[in-house]
Amino acid sequence: MTALLGTALAAGPAVAEVKEVGPGEGQVDIVAWPGYIERGETDKAYDWVTGFEKETGCKVNVKTAGTSDEMVALMNEGGFDLVTASGDASLRLVAGKRVQEINTSLVPSWSTVDERLQNAPWHTVGGKHYGVPYQWGPNVLMYNTNTFKEAPKSWSVVFEEQTLADGKSNKGRIQAYDGAIYIADAALYLMSKKPELGIKDPYELNEDQYKAALDLLRQQHGLIQRYWHDATVQTDDFKNEGVIASGSWPYQVNLLQADKKPIGSTIPAEGATGWADTTMMHSEAAHPNCAYKWLEHSLQPKLQGDLAAWFGSNPAVPAACKGNALLTDEGCKTNGFENFDKIRFWKTPVSKCASQGTCVPYYRWVTDYIAVIGGR
Repeated sequence: MTALLGTALAAGPAVAEVKEVGPGEGQVDIVAWPGYIERGETDKAYDWVTGFEKETGCKVNVKTAGTSDEMVALMNEGGFDLVTASGDASLRLVAGKRVQEINTSLVPSWSTVDERLQNAPWHTVGGKHYGVPYQWGPNVLMYNTNTFKEAPKSWSVVFEEQTLADGKSNKGRIQAYDGAIYIADAALYLMSKKPELGIKDPYELNEDQYKAALDLLRQQHGLIQRYWHDATVQTDDFKNEGVIASGSWPYQVNLLQADKKPIGSTIPAEGATGWADTTMMHSEAAHPNCAYKWLEHSLQPKLQGDLAAWFGSNPAVPAACKGNALLTDEGCKTNGFENFDKIRFWKTPVSKCASQGTCVPYYRWVTDYIAVIGGR
């Protein structure tokens, strides 16, 4: 796939552009990250689906996915209208002709989108937009505050065996993300730990840099209690299984803190990877009118602010940062709205890379990370 990526991206999906939004088809089917499409079932204060359904007549059906690879697989199978794709999935979906260009003139609130996101390279190809920005945020270091009296200053607590403040080793008390894109987290750590490797971009690794990242992950394997991809399972592990530190999403941090658990989160000195998610429409969407109605709804400041408060993320619409009762006027600052330039956002590794001549493509990341998880 990688060898063809440039050609496929240049060509783009051959889909007739939607010229106007007509009556809804009665439903819209969305693949989404956990916590992204809420209808008040977990907490009645967080509901941005019920009102939309009443207003448009479009019933919202959601299939949650725990990794970008799972999202790509679901979109390849078809049967969905929209997907909340992160940057390590979005260009794969464009290259695979699984998503269509968005006619931004049919999304009246497009002009309110954060200018840092409007033309972002993970959804803009050849000047064409293949999605509508939704939310963004960092992959934080979540930790148990009973074990760590102060926030850990380095990702070393999840990568290298060490004795913690409670006098115990971190071995068997650490988790790592069950997705090949996590190799970039190891590479990001090595940018500071081993500057002699010359890593400039954690998603653009030559053979030596890639080998160093894999070696670090194989070393980490001996510390791991579980490789997580289900947010609910991870929160249970922090509650019940003695897990004390892991890369995580603000969503899990919020859930555990709301449950009064001893949990904190931080972005260590090395920085963090992160995600900027885009709502993309399937090239063969069965309900394009309802899909376009949802795209417009997704940019409303109320939804954007409520979701940012719920997930611990940042809104794609800056206006959402003010006047939202759930997020509060300090919420965007708390969630790191000003840290945009410090985050290394997920993107799909390709062989022809910008920072150096040739890099290791994503299909190898997938194969090799599976081997790491399996202890090989």
